[in-house]
Amino acid sequence: MADILLIGYGTIGQDLVSLLEPEIARGEIRILAAAVRDPQKPRPTASAVPLIHTDKLANYLPQADLVVECAGVPAAISHGSEVISAGREMILTSVGALAHRDARLGMLSGPGKLTVTNGAIGGFDLLGAAAQAGGIAEISIQTSKLAASLVRPWMTQAERARLQDLTPTDEAFVLFDGNPTDAIEKFPANVNVAVALAWATRELLPADAPGAEQSQAFERALAQVRVRILADPNARLSLHVIRASGPAGTYEFSLENAPSPSNPRTSGLTAMSVARDVRESILRC
Repeated sequence: MADILLIGYGTIGQDLVSLLEPEIARGEIRILAAAVRDPQKPRPTASAVPLIHTDKLANYLPQADLVVECAGVPAAISHGSEVISAGREMILTSVGALAHRDARLGMLSGPGKLTVTNGAIGGFDLLGAAAQAGGIAEISIQTSKLAASLVRPWMTQAERARLQDLTPTDEAFVLFDGNPTDAIEKFPANVNVAVALAWATRELLPADAPGAEQSQAFERALAQVRVRILADPNARLSLHVIRASGPAGTYEFSLENAPSPSNPRTSGLTAMSVARDVRESILRC
């Protein structure tokens, strides 16, 4: 039996537990607990998983065969290094945390093992193979979202009005054009996929490369990814279009995922992707 510790128990964590129910029922997996900021907060499926405060995380790490982070970028930055330094394997769902230099270095420096989930996008096997062979020269991801959903607190009144006042007859427009490091400051909820793309197309290093060397290589990969966010008054779902080109060829992937049944703001595929990572980890044990 593999003992799994969750960090976070929101939509992704709850969907993950539901997806893993067959393995739980067969006694192949046991959910030790979910570390959350407020264990007393009402949750629809809270009774299925023991909830602990994140302050107690260190007490549970020695018992865990696998830790799954699904709590958001701030929580991943706060606790990712702690998990890895304790020698645990961790599946990282909030991939945007890798854009934070100190947190990234901690998660890449061992002795634990970091697994970065594909999350809501795919095609990483092909792009990774091409990138490791020097076959990718340009790479970009364009995300189209409902315009009103892109309003952020830092925006001016005029910027907010532009997004909120769009009508179905208006055309989509580019709200952001830059790299993931710049995007995370303005649109933190929309950069996990871009950072994951950089992770997938980072340069090939020896398996025992020091954490600092891995961190620097990833920073170079981040700088090469172009991120465009489109405000679309007619968007129903988030649409991600990945384009890559170079000596290996020209590629384009278009992904429009259905939302989680329990939360329309979260892609249902994210928990599915994490469930697959969990199953592969258990097979390695």
